[in-house]
Amino acid sequence: MARWRGSACLGLCCLAGAPALAEEAKPDRRNPDQPNGETLTIDEKGITLAFPDVAKLRVGGKLQLDYGAAAIRQAGFPEPFPENFAVRRAWIESYLTLGKSLELAFQYDFADPMRPINDAAAAYTGFENTLLTVGNMKEPFSLDQLTGDNTTLFTERSLADAFAPARNLGFALGRHGKDWTVVASVFGGNANTGVGSEGVAATARATYALLHEDDRVLHLGLAGSFRDLPRDGQGLSLSSRSEAFLYQRNFVDTGDIRDASSVGRIGLEAAYRDGPFLVQAEYIRTEVERAGGARSVSFQGGYVQASVVLNGKGRAYKLAPDYGATYATFSGVQVAEGDRVSRGGIGVFELGTRFSAIDLDDAGIRGGIERDVTVGLNWYPDSNIRIVADYVRSHTSPSAVQGGRAIDADAFIGRFQLYW
Repeated sequence: MARWRGSACLGLCCLAGAPALAEEAKPDRRNPDQPNGETLTIDEKGITLAFPDVAKLRVGGKLQLDYGAAAIRQAGFPEPFPENFAVRRAWIESYLTLGKSLELAFQYDFADPMRPINDAAAAYTGFENTLLTVGNMKEPFSLDQLTGDNTTLFTERSLADAFAPARNLGFALGRHGKDWTVVASVFGGNANTGVGSEGVAATARATYALLHEDDRVLHLGLAGSFRDLPRDGQGLSLSSRSEAFLYQRNFVDTGDIRDASSVGRIGLEAAYRDGPFLVQAEYIRTEVERAGGARSVSFQGGYVQASVVLNGKGRAYKLAPDYGATYATFSGVQVAEGDRVSRGGIGVFELGTRFSAIDLDDAGIRGGIERDVTVGLNWYPDSNIRIVADYVRSHTSPSAVQGGRAIDADAFIGRFQLYW
């Protein structure tokens, strides 16, 4: 289990935990310490140093602390959570804007010793409504995956996220209009594990908003990805941790498909927002081609989830990102000034529920079939704090573990999240 050993992040966490102390150093041309009219802002968005028309640097981060308990109904199954507490993410991140056409981003996770570098990218924004981004970033695939870690509805993404390619090193060209987005990209492997270790992929995504108003959005999306895998014998493995980071073992797991020569993915997505209410769904199908004349195998998964913000505005629809390929996503819940606990309010509450499923059984590969039901409550006491409580009911039959027998599990996951 990963451990957080970063001390630099702790000081910034404490700083961000006091949004009421936000202050801004106003430019003063008579002050020799501010000869260029620069401003220094410290608030819930982090630390921002701006030089007018020249550069802007923002330093932020996130801290996610998870606590959980789980029970397996089948006798003889090992303890599902070897530890009940873990640091899920402990990020430090920086964003630098140079002039009016260059964006640089870097994110480092102290809680992940295997893949600490997340986004490390540079984007050119000089063309109208167009982004060209190079670096380690998310491939444009799956609305669930492209939603930021701070703003996912539950502590973890759905079972179908096992098919999303997530972050790798490459380049992406994206363009958007008033209601549509198109992104095309080419990627290699991940910057942490080796750029050439996972072959080369071409990934694209297109979205269109049939409705696009301030409080009403009807979003449709289509994504596809094809990756040619290297012939190094490592193959491909697909698995899911049952929507809880604390699980010691995956209930569904294909193991290494060592003769895999390529993997193709297609994803369909839809979402509808009406004020505080949001419902979204995805279906992903994955086909793995195999060398030596072996039959290809197909896997599938998907989810439907719904949420409602009980005493605040709904999740806004963001068409274009500042960099990268995360087009057409829904942002997090905003806490109005009067609702903040630090201002005498009670915070903002959000309810959510989800059904998700994954099928990793085909042509002699018995990875398992799992279905999960999740209900959760999010409380946003202030503008940069979230407290999450999720209950996940899992049913796996057959399972990749326990000799293919069925597994029924119940898990409660709580999270304290600080982000700035």
